[in-house]
Amino acid sequence: MTDPEIFPPTLREVLLRPRWLAMLGLSLVVAAVFAWLGQWQLGQALEQSDVEPGDTEIVRPLTDVVEPGDYLPEPLVGQIVETEGTWVPGDFLIVSSRFNGDDEGFWVTGQLRVDDDPATSIAVALGWAPTREDAEAAASALEQQGATPAALTGRLISDEGPTPPTGDDLSEMTRMSPAALLGVWHDIDGLDVYRPYLASQTAPAGLVDIASPAPEIAGLNWLNIFYALEWAVFAGFAFYLWYRLAKDAWEREVEDLEDAAAAASGSEGDQEARG
Repeated sequence: MTDPEIFPPTLREVLLRPRWLAMLGLSLVVAAVFAWLGQWQLGQALEQSDVEPGDTEIVRPLTDVVEPGDYLPEPLVGQIVETEGTWVPGDFLIVSSRFNGDDEGFWVTGQLRVDDDPATSIAVALGWAPTREDAEAAASALEQQGATPAALTGRLISDEGPTPPTGDDLSEMTRMSPAALLGVWHDIDGLDVYRPYLASQTAPAGLVDIASPAPEIAGLNWLNIFYALEWAVFAGFAFYLWYRLAKDAWEREVEDLEDAAAAASGSEGDQEARG
């Protein structure tokens, strides 16, 4: 009589074993994470596609666009905003390597205190000068005015990120970075700062208006959609990997049983031959 133990299990029986059910649960968790990432990427693409050409040119209050300390959302980079505040004396600083069209020059920047409770400031690029001497003269004139109130309209631009100085002057700044400016500003105890900066539309006396054209609206972000599809593929691959591993284990088990059956059959044949 044939030994029933030599009959191999079916693939379905292997998939229903506790080990592979646990692996299926893990695959579900991994796939859910990938699906969430794909949904987030798709949401980013659709959010950017909602921005119509010209939306950034509608003047909006600064506080309606971004909060202090928050990153500026991609669809709102270049948004024209308006705000009011008071200039902080001693913080009219110069940033070099600034282009106005094709001409390289300098920006005069300042700290505008937009709120006192709590203390909140935004970095402002006031205007452009072709030479450092012109920029320093304009900054000096602004310093002489003291803590004067100001109402500004300008384009909101993301922090360029600080970089270490490369020349002989260690105090020279070549990037418009509120984070870097904060390191040399005065009166910063307990200060909240906006991460983006404001490029003023109108320059004060002695400076030239900063050339800041409207940003190009790309519409639907196909790169984000591609990433969303990638995450969907990864989610599907998590299930495929589970199935493939379980099937490989089943095939090895079937082969082992067949080898054992063949060995047992050969042993019985040898015994009969000797008998």
